[in-house]
Amino acid sequence: MFEASLHSDILILLFQLFLLLLFARVFGELFQRMGQPTVVGEILAGVVLGPSLLGATPFFSDLMIVQSTNGTNLLEVVSLMGAMLLLLITGLETDLALIKHHSRSAFGTAIGGLILPLILGFGFCFLIPDSLLVDPAQRIVFSLFLATSISVSAIPVIAKVLIDLNLIRRDIGQITIAAGMIDDTAAWILLSIVLGLIEFGVVTAQNVLFSVGKVLLFLSVSFVAGKWIAAKVVSFAQNSIKSRYKFLTILILFSFGFGAIAQSLRLEAVLGAFIAGIIFSRIPAVPKEAIERIESFTFGIFAPIFFAAAGLKVSLEPLLNPELLLIGIGLIVVATLSKVAGAYIGARWVGRSDHWTALSFGAGLNARGAIQIIVATIGLSFGIISQEIFSLIIIMAVVTSIMAPFMLRYTLKKVKPKDEEIARLKQEELHKDNFMSSVHRVLLPVRKRDDFEKKLIEAKIIKKLAQNRELDLTLLTITDAQNKNDCALFLDELAKLFTNISVTKKVIVSSNAIESILDEASKSYNLILIGATEKDKKSKMIFNPVVDNIVRLSSCPSIVVQSGFHSDSWQPDRILVPTNGSLAARRAAQVAFALASDISQEVHILKVIEEKEDIYNLDMEGSIKERQFTFAYQITEELKKLGESLSVNTFSEVEIGTDTESVILEMAKEKNFDLIVLGTDIRPGSEKLYIGPRVERVLNNAPCPVLLVNSQ
Repeated sequence: MFEASLHSDILILLFQLFLLLLFARVFGELFQRMGQPTVVGEILAGVVLGPSLLGATPFFSDLMIVQSTNGTNLLEVVSLMGAMLLLLITGLETDLALIKHHSRSAFGTAIGGLILPLILGFGFCFLIPDSLLVDPAQRIVFSLFLATSISVSAIPVIAKVLIDLNLIRRDIGQITIAAGMIDDTAAWILLSIVLGLIEFGVVTAQNVLFSVGKVLLFLSVSFVAGKWIAAKVVSFAQNSIKSRYKFLTILILFSFGFGAIAQSLRLEAVLGAFIAGIIFSRIPAVPKEAIERIESFTFGIFAPIFFAAAGLKVSLEPLLNPELLLIGIGLIVVATLSKVAGAYIGARWVGRSDHWTALSFGAGLNARGAIQIIVATIGLSFGIISQEIFSLIIIMAVVTSIMAPFMLRYTLKKVKPKDEEIARLKQEELHKDNFMSSVHRVLLPVRKRDDFEKKLIEAKIIKKLAQNRELDLTLLTITDAQNKNDCALFLDELAKLFTNISVTKKVIVSSNAIESILDEASKSYNLILIGATEKDKKSKMIFNPVVDNIVRLSSCPSIVVQSGFHSDSWQPDRILVPTNGSLAARRAAQVAFALASDISQEVHILKVIEEKEDIYNLDMEGSIKERQFTFAYQITEELKKLGESLSVNTFSEVEIGTDTESVILEMAKEKNFDLIVLGTDIRPGSEKLYIGPRVERVLNNAPCPVLLVNSQ
């Protein structure tokens, strides 16, 4: 019997997932084409498959309609995973610094959006006739429960709406998420108190303090101990795990782990997933690639199933009863007006927001969705509400979720972003492809015979890169067993050059230096910095066999530092970056901007227009030259704008010359540049390091140190 039952349950689950995902994606696509958020279509897909429409037919009824609301079914488990993944992504997108900056608005909105729904919801419950109550003698408990369920906002729905409307990084999006989490945390505490009243028959100060304390304890321990554990796990994974999916696994593990802890405390698992996301948003070593993978299968699979499953629980049958219809309409009106008005009043009086911004907060927080469905299910299972009231709460949850994006679209048309927000968004747009923003772990291979003078420039470059970001540096040397202790002492001395930087020292015993360095570089490093102190003149190598092979075979971006200059006073105060408009040249400029962190430093962007004998007539020649100058000014001004957005003194220059490298070398000498940064496009695994004769000529004749940046 057990095996037959299990087989039947799995078969039904597969059909449910197939139909829910199919309908959700189709309806989501239709609504997106109509210019509406996909979440609306995904919820309506569930309504269509639910008991009032297709679910009323025999075939769909057997597949899609859950006969018992008591106990957990397999579809609810999959749906819960979708909610947790969505909250994990929301946490990863949450900017605590931005929320702290707008804390007044967030708390004001949250307080208003919680208190007014509680008051009006509690009062409305006394209008509901005794015939719809499970136990008329428990009306106070019923009223407290329904008022609490009205005050809850559905963070997964709000987050998806904000993402669909491209608002998640806007101030209004971050404040709405923060206010929603404050509201929900308070609502879950109130719900715990109500459930305690059902269980013990009385509410005591001890029970209330216990409910509040466990939430605060969970949050404080999570943010302190949780971040410490997460950082240690990430560090271990970087150094010891080779799998390319390790960070994806870590994020999911922490999401489920924190969710389990929250669930065990009688909180919601989605709160734990959200906290896990916030923790990892504060650990810069987590690569964007892992987050993008989570987003792909969440928005492509689990989120549509989650929202469609929420719509699946909607039954329109109670609305055929005039009395229930009237109560349902009243419930929707009270829930909507109390949440919108409460959030509006709090945002205006406490947060000092303008009219349309405050109204937008209320519109966003009005979405209830699946979280309220969870609350309603809890109330039904505890015998607090009847099946009729349960259906009305579900309808109200879905209606408010559908209303939210339409209300937000209307109010946001009236909201004028502040200059501060516009500047922040412009900066984020400018720097979204800045590969230096993801550089947090650097590998520096060294040899024992390298003296400190040869490493001074590399040390200064690394310290400059570390000024505006958290940087972990690994010093690596390859040796034989006999010299292992001497090399360890050498790294101890070398580490003293890198003050205020987290330094890891590794001595590897190996006879194959290239293979060992490449193996270490594959362990989630964002950058490998190589000093090209010696050149093998007998070979055809650009630098020497070790450097050439590391650059062309490394799995991470690399910077080669070539310098024959050993000066304690050297600083990259004046940096020259030649550009041809390519991505490689843009990445070189990004490195230069990262180095120029002081007010006194300068970055000069240079574009050279080469003069060549032209076979065209004069009119055509003039047209071509004009286009060349237009293009040159465009690419230099674009990089100048990027540098200025980082508060770097940036200058753009366009020069004419017979060949590019001659102009670069002459300018570097005449204007006393301290550093030249060149971008290259070297594909991993090439048979030989090839950077082109122009770059080689600059390397061989430069009057100052040169950085060769390969960001591929």
